Amino acid sequence: MASANLHGDMIVFDGLNVSNWSRAVFQDLRKGGVTGANCTCSIWENFQGTMQNIAEWKTRFRDHSDLLLQVYTTEDIHRAKREGRTGIVLGFQNVSAFEDQLGYVQLFKELGVGIVQLTYNTQNQVGSGCYETTDTGLSDFGREIVSEMNRVGIMCDLSHVGATTSRDTILASTKPVCFSHCLPSGLKAHPRNKPDQDLRFMADRGGFIGVTMFPPFLEKGVNATVDDYVEAIDYVIDIAGEDSVGIGTDFTQDHGAAFFQWITHDKGNARVLTEFGEIVNPKGMRTIGEFPNLTAAMERAPWPERKIRKVMGENWVRILGEVWGT
Repeated sequence: MASANLHGDMIVFDGLNVSNWSRAVFQDLRKGGVTGANCTCSIWENFQGTMQNIAEWKTRFRDHSDLLLQVYTTEDIHRAKREGRTGIVLGFQNVSAFEDQLGYVQLFKELGVGIVQLTYNTQNQVGSGCYETTDTGLSDFGREIVSEMNRVGIMCDLSHVGATTSRDTILASTKPVCFSHCLPSGLKAHPRNKPDQDLRFMADRGGFIGVTMFPPFLEKGVNATVDDYVEAIDYVIDIAGEDSVGIGTDFTQDHGAAFFQWITHDKGNARVLTEFGEIVNPKGMRTIGEFPNLTAAMERAPWPERKIRKVMGENWVRILGEVWGT
């Protein structure tokens, strides 16, 4: 089967997209054949700020209903595929929106939030991030949050979370958890990349790994190509197995310098956590619309069709179903 036909036929799910949303970006999602995506609607925002962001998303779903479909269940992802739209899973990259209110977890679930990262780079009320000097692990309140997320069916994401807090969460959770967007430190040493043993610990306990292509974390940085991205995915598959791995691009399409300033400072405005430098996505995957090139690169690798279908989307849909119960 030719690449274009295979890409158009299968479910394509992106485990993390934090682009600057507009109709042009939504059209690029369709051009790229993206069936579904975990789209960030909260990072440093508190409850009120996050609610405002979700209100904006509700307007987008209404105004761009020819392109978008909000996802509450895995059936909605299949529906999006049938209808030629992109299914949007609302996701958090921090629990700051929960503040200190356990009841907010169910509230956000009912609004369509399906994936929540426990910490964003630094310390919060539930645990430590990957840039925090001392990782104190999952707090007692954090254990309550994880338990409540398990109960209502929100997936715990540990991509920006510290190693100790991540291990505590993997052991505490009664449902699969994930690194929605990460790369292996075996290919490049970076605080955001995960050591082989952490990837294996996640996979051995039923968790899931979405592999990112964010250039500062790739071995070749801004000189990387889509084929280098596939090699990184294969590196993770060699550790975790092809059933536990998917895509989590971390696309930041159409964002400018102000956005990267905001995300690289603690709480958005405190100490500098990291310097990214120039953000240039891998050649062949510069934009969301070039997603078919990833399928083509997998075929060049060469991957069998079964493996491509699983990693490009089927694995994500299966694991989300286990967490969501639908």
